[in-house]
Amino acid sequence: MAKNTNDYTKMMNDMLGAFPVDTSAFQEAFKSQAAFADKMSKVVLDAAEKSTEISAGWTKSTIGKLGVVTNVKEDPADYTKAMTDFASTQAEMSAESMAAFAEVAKKVQMETVELMLAAGKDMGEDATKAVKKATDDLSAAAKKATAK
Repeated sequence: MAKNTNDYTKMMNDMLGAFPVDTSAFQEAFKSQAAFADKMSKVVLDAAEKSTEISAGWTKSTIGKLGVVTNVKEDPADYTKAMTDFASTQAEMSAESMAAFAEVAKKVQMETVELMLAAGKDMGEDATKAVKKATDDLSAAAKKATAK
């Protein structure tokens, strides 16, 4: 019984060889995907850099203003005034920093939508080309197989 076993590897290779597929369309799709990932990474890294700059600036300002609060004061009422001034300044800096973060987020959102629309168009074109090429190849292989 062992002598009559089929060679499935040879059978699969023969079957796949009868229907050749041109991988150039898939390579183009991969290139498009890689280009999209590259552009998207730049958007993300730029946003991270700007967010870090905002955070660092906010922290530096806070620490600078906190020095005034910790200084020794002659009158106990001066401590209250220093804390009130610090809280007021902190609220203003918080609003400015949040607005800056919102601008970064808005820019990321706009750039992401633009990239997604462009990528969708590119990938749709690549997919159409790949399907057309595969259909043409399969039709040609089928005609060749029936002619034999």
